[in-house]
Amino acid sequence: MKILLAGYNIDYDLIRELKDRCVYGQDLTPETISAAYARISRSPKAVDELRRDARAEVDKARKSNRNIVFDMGHSSVAEHAVFNIDVIGVSRLLVEEIEKFRLCSYTEKSQRYVLFDKDFVVPEEIRRLELAGVFTETVEMQNDFYARLYEELRPYVFEQNKALAADPANKSMLEGWAKEDARYAISLSTETQLGMTINARNLELMLRRLSALPLAEARLYSEKLYEVTRDIAPSLIRYTEATDYDRLTRSDLRAIGQRLDRPKASLAATVRLISATRDADTQAAAALLFSTSGLDYSQCMRQAKKMSTRERKSLFKAAFKHLQPYDAVLRELENVDLHFELVMSASCFAQLKRHRMATIMTQDYDPALGVTVPPALRAIGRQKDFQNLMRKTNRVYDLIKQKNPEAAAYVLTNAHRKRVFMKLNARELYHVARLRADAHAQWDIRVLAEKMLRQARPVMPLTLMAACGKDGFSARYASIFPKRS
Repeated sequence: MKILLAGYNIDYDLIRELKDRCVYGQDLTPETISAAYARISRSPKAVDELRRDARAEVDKARKSNRNIVFDMGHSSVAEHAVFNIDVIGVSRLLVEEIEKFRLCSYTEKSQRYVLFDKDFVVPEEIRRLELAGVFTETVEMQNDFYARLYEELRPYVFEQNKALAADPANKSMLEGWAKEDARYAISLSTETQLGMTINARNLELMLRRLSALPLAEARLYSEKLYEVTRDIAPSLIRYTEATDYDRLTRSDLRAIGQRLDRPKASLAATVRLISATRDADTQAAAALLFSTSGLDYSQCMRQAKKMSTRERKSLFKAAFKHLQPYDAVLRELENVDLHFELVMSASCFAQLKRHRMATIMTQDYDPALGVTVPPALRAIGRQKDFQNLMRKTNRVYDLIKQKNPEAAAYVLTNAHRKRVFMKLNARELYHVARLRADAHAQWDIRVLAEKMLRQARPVMPLTLMAACGKDGFSARYASIFPKRS
């Protein structure tokens, strides 16, 4: 056996410095890795030799890439070329579109930990409508309220958590709690930044999809992203223009949807389990048997159905016996699904959207769904002022929406809500629960995750017997596996 390091991502400024210093005549590009790996299936040479050949003849490597990726259709070859991208000065609204791409990695400037200043995007659409003045006035009003809220929430949080406040090491955490509640007042136009890691295949898709969006900011992002990557891997990034499918499909569907009867928005439930796999515990049990018994699936299903309650529980306990709070549960649990309809704040959605192995569909933000008010705002007596701010915001939203519906959401805040339809399997729900139903999770998404678990457990009690936040794992494990005296 031989394991070789083929390469790793390094800072582009260093790459440029090295390129200037050396006399290496060829381009420094990840295309050579893609070309070398593409040849593995048809060449008797060792992989390190293939890489050496590709580096020596970059033009030939690029020609090979074009042939294999675009002519032969083996697009996965482009996934071997990886980019690290700094994304600076984009709105929180645009970030929601960027982070829809599931096979990328993102780390975003957090409004839970960083105190934001008054930087925000004034969309081109709003400038063209000559509404920049009222938009800016509204966002600045939100930002001023945010700053005042933080100053009032900070001493309240310290007072409510005296034991934690006694230790200076907890200062940053407690200040973060104040920031995370104050942020409900600031808008989706707030500027932020993120680090993004993306392979060439998904980069090409992102360029095309975002260039098709009606928001000028999204199209500008696509243009700038292409500018900084096109010369690095030209053989792998080819189709960057929006197609009619990208541009028109959503708008055609929206036109049909807008013709439907529109009853008044219901605020009855923020979490509603719509459906789940029928006989989920039996299905999950059959999956566990299939991977371990050597029987075909139909036989496993018959055996799972024949099991007594005690036998089935023993099977699941065997699957969880050695589980630790940091372990992912077995992949067999991906065979049972749940569908939820959720109503949540923008602040909550900013966290939920990170669970990219789920299928998440969203509607537009809708002021008719109300706003989420942090409990701490009620405690310090600022709920009425907060609601007044939301009403003023909604009036400006309505003004913008009459003239440009797509741009109106920029003025809405982290407190405003949208409907989300989420399909996830039981294994992913475990991941959501571990991270979001934990005591250290932000309160808004913690409440959401706990409600999802409460509704999910009755339909698959054995499958979800160990599902909980990290902080509750020890107690739940002890309830499943009590120590015998």
